[in-house]
Amino acid sequence: MSQYDPATSRQPSDWAVTGFLFAATMMVLVGAFQAIAGLFAIFDGDFYKTPENYWFDISVNTWGWIHLILGVLVAFGGLALFSGKAWAGVLAIVVAMLSALSNFFYIPYYPFWSIVVIALDVWIIWSLTRPGMIRA
Repeated sequence: MSQYDPATSRQPSDWAVTGFLFAATMMVLVGAFQAIAGLFAIFDGDFYKTPENYWFDISVNTWGWIHLILGVLVAFGGLALFSGKAWAGVLAIVVAMLSALSNFFYIPYYPFWSIVVIALDVWIIWSLTRPGMIRA
């Protein structure tokens, strides 16, 4: 017999539920914005300032494709979260980590936006790891 009894488990607080819904909504929004930023980089490489002597030298066009693909994945992860399934939570956490990591390397190109996205990704990960938010 399992020690976990769903009937006796605590329900998540209203704050936790609100945070979860906000995280799902923000993932869709951030994913859309990230995809749009990727399209700007693909179609107009001069939109972003290319940093000099940056050791992680990737073309703006390549960054555009990375952001476009990752933005679509982040938005899909956010939409999947609304199902409340465990796989959606795992997917959302993984793509939020990838988004934060890619934006960390993108800071020299567009500092303000990258830092905002990293902060939102960290908040999303925190919100999704609260106990009782995602059930199998």
